[in-house]
Amino acid sequence: MHKKPFFIISLIFLFFSCEKTDLNLNDSSTNDQVNFFVWRGLNTYYLWQKEVPDLADDRFSNLNDLYSYFRNYNTPNDVFYDLLYQYPTIDRFSWIVDDYVALENSFLGVNVTNGMEFGLVRYLDDRSKLFGYVRYVVPNSDAEDKGVLRGMIFNKVDGLQLTESNYQGLLFGSVTNYTIELADYNSGNPVSNTTTINLTKSEIEENPIKIQKVFKEGNKNIGYLMYNQFARNYNSQLNAAFDNFKSENIDELIVDLRYNSGGSTNTATYLGSMITGQFNNQLYSKEQWNAKVTNALPNDRFINNFTSEIRSFDNSGNLIAQESIESLGLSKVYFIVTGSSASASELVINSLSAYIDVKLVGTKTVGKQVGSVTLYDADNWAKNGTNFNNNHTYALQPIVFEIFNKDNQNYPNGIIPGTTLPGIQIGEDFGNLGVLGDRNEPLLSRTIEYILTGSKTLPRKNYSNFEEIYNSKLASPASDKLYIDFNSRKLKIK
Repeated sequence: MHKKPFFIISLIFLFFSCEKTDLNLNDSSTNDQVNFFVWRGLNTYYLWQKEVPDLADDRFSNLNDLYSYFRNYNTPNDVFYDLLYQYPTIDRFSWIVDDYVALENSFLGVNVTNGMEFGLVRYLDDRSKLFGYVRYVVPNSDAEDKGVLRGMIFNKVDGLQLTESNYQGLLFGSVTNYTIELADYNSGNPVSNTTTINLTKSEIEENPIKIQKVFKEGNKNIGYLMYNQFARNYNSQLNAAFDNFKSENIDELIVDLRYNSGGSTNTATYLGSMITGQFNNQLYSKEQWNAKVTNALPNDRFINNFTSEIRSFDNSGNLIAQESIESLGLSKVYFIVTGSSASASELVINSLSAYIDVKLVGTKTVGKQVGSVTLYDADNWAKNGTNFNNNHTYALQPIVFEIFNKDNQNYPNGIIPGTTLPGIQIGEDFGNLGVLGDRNEPLLSRTIEYILTGSKTLPRKNYSNFEEIYNSKLASPASDKLYIDFNSRKLKIK
């Protein structure tokens, strides 16, 4: 594919390359090298590069100036977050990791976890207190072995009442073992019942395709898919689920994204193409990058079209596998969403809404219309790139683009069922979560009723007074991120 000359960007790095050869690299510490990597990555790809004075091309006259300036910071993390544009108000989603292996694994659904996926919610009467509710349990995990079940409520960890100031230290970070104390729901003000469960974390791979089944309701076959992460290594399994839906001749489809915080843009495009199929090669989504990137690369690098095949690439960008997509050709689809549905989940909803009838059941989504890339400390930003720096394991995941549907729409404030798009706004009942995939599970049952009757009547109870402040997915390295694969899109700028 033809590429435009990279004169401007090349000149920036030519200067610093010469400086690197002129200086004795032994005079630079590992922190100096990481700081330069942070600045270089953000200077090249960061969406808001022009808005940050310290990221200007002429900000530093040589490497010594750059090293000296950033030595005023304690850690590379401090450098990274200080260089972001109005973090965390405007840029809420860029991040840096000091262990790129953990990040890579997380993108593939592999995380260090005990298998208990949960949300943390404020008490109704005492807002200083938190309780956890179990969303689901990952198969073959310690939580499954210990009998943890969806719907369990816990309010203490290692004997301490959960609060906003202590939950991070008690449940996340370097903690690999803790004991939860179960509680009775008590209408949103849980009371401990003294039952305890000790849980231990280990590295576990989670299949994001949690549930797929077909409900026969009268003369309708309703397909149901609970999908918890846009993990590219499960694209074939996702396709197989749609092949099964085709063989079952489904009339309607429910895609449950209530706990899906995002993932790969490629996989998001594949899912949209599986749901439809009649729009092959038409525009699915388009990305807006910074001026440096858009001026250096052809326009087709920034668009994603509906497709009829799944394509996989190696680390050098070479095509290594492809398979035909099993498309349903639907003109209508139902999504279950919550305040944990983000990025790639919102992308699918937004992109499809420009073509077909999209209906939602649940609560407002996160509002993440921006995406990132993984940058490694190498000349071409790749882990297998030339001059890869083995002195550290940092990687950057900066926001590099904003994404829109074909009508130039996105929803930075979230997508609201019944307001932004047709549907029903209804929250989960923490005191009666039900069994995922069961016909009587409240949100699924309400969605099926919506399909069969069109009724938008809400139950008497209102769960909007609850404030969920965090969930276990957010603690994973990939968390609520939308990302693209450099290798498949050939977006490297040297």
